[in-house]
Amino acid sequence: MILHDKNIVLIGFMGVGKTTIGQLVAKKLDWEFIDADQEIERRHHMSIPAIFEQKGEDYFRKAERELIVDICSKEQQKVLSLGGGAYLQEEVRNACLSHGIVVFLDLSWENWKDRLPSIVHDRPLLKNKALEEIKQLFELRKQAYSQHHYRVATDGLDPETVAIRTIELICERNTN
Repeated sequence: MILHDKNIVLIGFMGVGKTTIGQLVAKKLDWEFIDADQEIERRHHMSIPAIFEQKGEDYFRKAERELIVDICSKEQQKVLSLGGGAYLQEEVRNACLSHGIVVFLDLSWENWKDRLPSIVHDRPLLKNKALEEIKQLFELRKQAYSQHHYRVATDGLDPETVAIRTIELICERNTN
């Protein structure tokens, strides 16, 4: 297996499985896994919803940006899962694309909305939003996610299969 000495960065809308798949990819490669949201919570000793509520979204986005840019520019052979909105920040996107291998986990709207009841409680940006508003956010973010190195369609696939496909895709392209 041939991989660059770069991080693998997983992007996609909230709830698509970036953390679950990232953990599987990291385990298979024997690399470290970092979930950006979990790392922010650890460093700030607060949950993401609490940060949003007490310090605001701008504070959170700044912390997110600083963390991701730092990891992308210094760390190697990590699997990094980004929060759904992180990649909308130009500085984050540029750091990930320049210093990492960016993989877009692409789940269709139809399949994603089936997950909504299980994820809405801990996603500040989904609270008190109508389904149509969430769909607009989904479509808006998908535009930013279009800037990636690899895309893995995840509809109908279990996390194990997505993790294997992710690794195979990266390895296949890096040996050609």
